[in-house]
Amino acid sequence: MSAKRRQTESNSPLNRRSFLTRTAGAVATFSIVPSYVIGARGQTPPSGKLNVAAIGVGGMGKNNLKKCAGENIVALCDVDPGYAAKVFAQYPQAKTYKDYRQMIDKQKDIDAIIIATPDHTHAVIAMAAIKAGKHVYVQKPMTHSVYEARKLTEAAREHKVVTQMGNQGHSGDGTRLIREWIASGAIGAVREVHAWTNRPVWPQGIEVERPKDTPPVPEGMDWDMWIGPAPMRPYHPEYAPNKWRAWWDFGTGSLGDLGCHVLDCVFYGLDLKHPTSVEGCISTYWEGFWKKTEPKNETYPRSSIVRYKFPARGSLPPVNLTWWDGGLLPPRPEELEEGRRMGDSDGGVLFIGDKATLMCGCYGKDPRLIPDKKMKDIGLPPQTLERVPGGIDGHELDWVRACKGGKPASSNFEYSGPLTEMVLLGNLAVRFPEQRLLWDGANLKVTNDDEANASVKRNYRQGWTL
Repeated sequence: MSAKRRQTESNSPLNRRSFLTRTAGAVATFSIVPSYVIGARGQTPPSGKLNVAAIGVGGMGKNNLKKCAGENIVALCDVDPGYAAKVFAQYPQAKTYKDYRQMIDKQKDIDAIIIATPDHTHAVIAMAAIKAGKHVYVQKPMTHSVYEARKLTEAAREHKVVTQMGNQGHSGDGTRLIREWIASGAIGAVREVHAWTNRPVWPQGIEVERPKDTPPVPEGMDWDMWIGPAPMRPYHPEYAPNKWRAWWDFGTGSLGDLGCHVLDCVFYGLDLKHPTSVEGCISTYWEGFWKKTEPKNETYPRSSIVRYKFPARGSLPPVNLTWWDGGLLPPRPEELEEGRRMGDSDGGVLFIGDKATLMCGCYGKDPRLIPDKKMKDIGLPPQTLERVPGGIDGHELDWVRACKGGKPASSNFEYSGPLTEMVLLGNLAVRFPEQRLLWDGANLKVTNDDEANASVKRNYRQGWTL
């Protein structure tokens, strides 16, 4: 190592060795040996293939499944066989189900399960799979509520299963490059971050009323199973198959949809965990002069701003993180060249450092120092973090390798659980806007608002438990 490089590392506001070691311990605890590696239940050796099942395959699940098509796809489950028919046909060797509980109970050859259902059912399905000893890949956000994220993280640790959340950017080179840049000290101490998204790209707003008509349930669809632990609502195409993200009962809005992608590089790059406070402000709707519609808590707002405060972490200073959605954007940096876009079409992040500003797109893509002259002067940081084979496109196979006894998956629940908690805490602030919620992360509690604190954990419909 050159003297110049040693000096750079020693002067860094966060020494790389200590920076990387802090997360290594948490990840190492997840290095387990899958049952089939030791020949349990007569399963194949690690040189063989994983027996994979998938729940919720009509939408995003079919893409996750396609990435794992080289394994044995042994079971598929969807409450709407008509919507999932094309996917079912692609894997004729797989047994099909409507009820995930029957699949887990009856089919004992399953090693690992992909879960890509609407957000409100992630937790109950994943918990059932974990308790049955199955490895799980769960689409983002990991859960619908902050409480559920904590419980899934604890359950995965207890049952020693391999996990991965579907925030593909965490396997990308860009997310690791951002962490390396910050650790190198090249942009200085970061005390301010702005992140944004183009979501929602579906109908959403506080003036939206719940549908009053009751069209028939599509033939063959199990609507009761689709509703799961949420309050029972009559079937309506405004919910399923693809507009559920807007509704508090089923989705997690703009922040839940893209937050685990956009904010991932912030959470990882700055070694964040629990914020000390969070506050939200939302768009309002006026029915007439001086006649404002109050939030009905039926759908998420058309646009929102969420402000997080994080404490100092070791040698890293406190940081303020602001989230923008629904077309709202942070101030354009003075140093950004005219005509150059902030972020990309899905969103972006600005890390405001003492020495330079770092900008990237959604998923941590294309991180660059701005202006371009600064990028040329400073250059890329030394590579200190191992890359995931395939990057973003290799996220699912990163989980498969971990299930076969390889290194822990990049976004296993020890990491993605706390990330999900942070993201969904922002939705709590959106539900209780125009006030600052003080957060005790260790005890999972809002300390200054009993009503907000009661919403950390949601109530399940009778007959459903976590």
